[in-house]
Amino acid sequence: MKSFLLLLLFTQFTFAQNVNQPLEDKIYNTIDTFIANPNAESLQKLVSEEIKFIPKTKPEFLAIVILNCNKAYYENQFGLTHKAILSYEKAWQIFQNHQLNNYDITEYCLKPLGNLYTIIGDYDNAENTIKQYYFIANTEGNQQQKMASILNLSNVYQSSGKNDLAIALVEKTLKTEKLSSVQKGILLNNLGANYMIANRFGQAKVNLRTSINLLQNDKTQTTTLSNANRNLALIYSREQNFNLANSYFAKAKKGFLESKNQEPRKIARIHYDEALLFFEQGKLNEATTSIAAVFKVLIPNYSNPKKGLPKKNMLYAETVLIDALDLQAQLFSEQNQPKKALECYALSFHIEDLFQPLLIYENSKIITQIRNRNRTEKCIAIYQSLFQKENNKQYLKLAFQLQEKTKSSVLKEYLSDSKILSEEEKAITEQLQNWSNVILKEQQKMESANISKINQAIKKQNELMLLLKSKRAKTAETSNENINVSLLFQKLKKDNAGMVAYFFGTKAIYSFIVQNGEISLRETSLKGDALPKIMSFLNYFNDANAITNDAKGFNRLSHNVYNEFRFPQGKSNKNLIIIPDGILNFLPFEALITERSINTNFSKWHYLLNDFTVSYSNSADFYLNSKSLQNKNETVLGVFPIFENRPQELTFSKVELENLKKSFKGKYLDKEQATFANFKANSANYSILHLSTHAASGDIFTPASIQFYDQEVLYSELYHLNVNPNLVVLSACETGLGKLYKAEGAMSVARGFQFAGAQNLLFSLWKVNDYSTSVFMDYFYKNVKNKNSYSESNHKAKLDYLQDANIPNVKKSPYYWSAMVYYGTLEPKSETHYLVYFSTILLISFSLFLLFKKLKNGRITKSSGKK
Repeated sequence: MKSFLLLLLFTQFTFAQNVNQPLEDKIYNTIDTFIANPNAESLQKLVSEEIKFIPKTKPEFLAIVILNCNKAYYENQFGLTHKAILSYEKAWQIFQNHQLNNYDITEYCLKPLGNLYTIIGDYDNAENTIKQYYFIANTEGNQQQKMASILNLSNVYQSSGKNDLAIALVEKTLKTEKLSSVQKGILLNNLGANYMIANRFGQAKVNLRTSINLLQNDKTQTTTLSNANRNLALIYSREQNFNLANSYFAKAKKGFLESKNQEPRKIARIHYDEALLFFEQGKLNEATTSIAAVFKVLIPNYSNPKKGLPKKNMLYAETVLIDALDLQAQLFSEQNQPKKALECYALSFHIEDLFQPLLIYENSKIITQIRNRNRTEKCIAIYQSLFQKENNKQYLKLAFQLQEKTKSSVLKEYLSDSKILSEEEKAITEQLQNWSNVILKEQQKMESANISKINQAIKKQNELMLLLKSKRAKTAETSNENINVSLLFQKLKKDNAGMVAYFFGTKAIYSFIVQNGEISLRETSLKGDALPKIMSFLNYFNDANAITNDAKGFNRLSHNVYNEFRFPQGKSNKNLIIIPDGILNFLPFEALITERSINTNFSKWHYLLNDFTVSYSNSADFYLNSKSLQNKNETVLGVFPIFENRPQELTFSKVELENLKKSFKGKYLDKEQATFANFKANSANYSILHLSTHAASGDIFTPASIQFYDQEVLYSELYHLNVNPNLVVLSACETGLGKLYKAEGAMSVARGFQFAGAQNLLFSLWKVNDYSTSVFMDYFYKNVKNKNSYSESNHKAKLDYLQDANIPNVKKSPYYWSAMVYYGTLEPKSETHYLVYFSTILLISFSLFLLFKKLKNGRITKSSGKK
């Protein structure tokens, strides 16, 4: 009894102590308890305890920051990447909002957060985070943190396809910074990896061996040494020198597994590298065993490889899992098990879908599509092979649906989100984009760029990104439904159209022809001369005189390119919808020669233009779900800077302006009135937006832009205009050109307007001629005024241009008339539908009137009879 009372008193004392314990101490005690025994159960308890804490003072907020950093560390250890990112982000947000200090936020939060962003493919956030702690380290003179930021930034560039930037960054650091032997060794390992990815194997081997020599006696650099040996193994494997490859890999594996406290992801990665090495040597059974080891490490419930692939519900967002599944698919293909390979690829696609909600920035989303593209190409090849063996057209349908998912997926997602986001979320998204534009414009200043200004913009951008993430519904998922092929067939039949959808892969161009309720597929190998032909054809449009100077050569080459592709056969379809891909986004299909000619009269040549009314679309889904045009009289908002008395003056733009004024009512902003502010203020009030000005496609580092009277506007600055016109006409140079991503298309001015909500666009593919454009536009608008659809108006304008006797033959070269391409619906304005509607109503009314009159006469007759 006495013992019980003593225990009761002790319990009461402890409880009272806990009740009176300061909140700061409670938080730290909770952290200590968790760290003493970190596991899934104690992690869940930690999460539950955190909810109870309501900090009010700076020390209490700092304790919450430390709790979240520790929680994130172990969440990452347990493979909970998404949760780890959220915990690190919460810690960083609290640290910033409450202006906390006395904690190494770089080491324990920003560095691991930046690395996790890189792992999931959120490269913009990774770059921003790393640049923030680089700025802090540089300001504080912290050489160690500065070196870490340079290495991690190089890894981001390397992973996001910016290898040249990664190499330049590391080489500059090696030349300009005072470094220890260890620091040099670490940097040379990173540089060697970058050279390896760039296929510069000679330089890679030199740097990796030097790295090993500098680090081999330093026991703290075991992991870096293992990475250097691993990279050398991969190089020698690609060079088919498997003896050296195996030797270096054995060193890498031994050193790596001897290192303490390795993350499960890194252990899984070494098993994957081993599987890849076995695969390249044709040791398929050994490769399969190593892949199973990857699954065992990363998937807790996966214990028996004999049961087959992991189940879908076991998977989570992890890049090593994707790599392992893709490699397993290749193994199945080698073992002549194509359907098992497709099953593997389907699981990889599922994991890719899990990544998408984690990404905020457009650029990161686009880059992550590259993995999907490579996998999609392999799946298309398998489906085609299965079709050839089994003659089952379902395989062609599945292949078509799969390639369709890769088409403009980021644009699709953006337009879909714009319908469901709250006004607050839209405002945050717009601010986020505005800060991105600030950073981009400042970076374009190169050496004179204000680093402090860029860092402040990155900080604001980061704050908005975290705010946007917190506002988004946690259950939101990216829609990934297949296109409804039956509805597509119906719409094509209604529009009297055929469709060609291209998939431009690394090994072949696949042409999907959709016509008369069927899908067919043609493969054009890139191993032969198909690609050189296409590039030579495109080169003719770099110079206004190239075609004229070599008319017969162009005619021959254009016909050869035409023969490389397949188009709907017969005369059953009047319209042709083309969905380009890769460099085919820049190809003027209407200028392809369908019948060879030795005649040098350009108007007598037989083009694809003569066979079809051609229009384009970003994807089959865009075509299928296109909106009907607004039912109202066409009014024009015209923008004509003209740039009088300047080197870039557009003389014939004045003619274009006068012709348009004669045809359509509207508002015409010319000269100093043609400002961006005036355009934005009026753009929502007119059915046609017509911009006759200068534009530029940019390059790898400089984004596409369009020129107003007062300023140059980047394509991304157009995203939030929120316009919904019937048509946007970009009567300017290169408005369809920009940095090219195969799946997403060109980052062009036209894309900027598509993001803003424009569905139908007419834009140019190269530097258009001022005179010929004004003549073409006159014909185009005459056709629009005559109630032709925009697609027909574009088609007829080109034919009218070719038949115009006042235009000399030299100006009828395809260079002058085929630059303008139309993307959008085939439907005419919906007022024509209303004409049909009212005509029907009048007809019905008139019929009822006759019936009523007849009945009335009948009643009179009957009444008379009774009399």
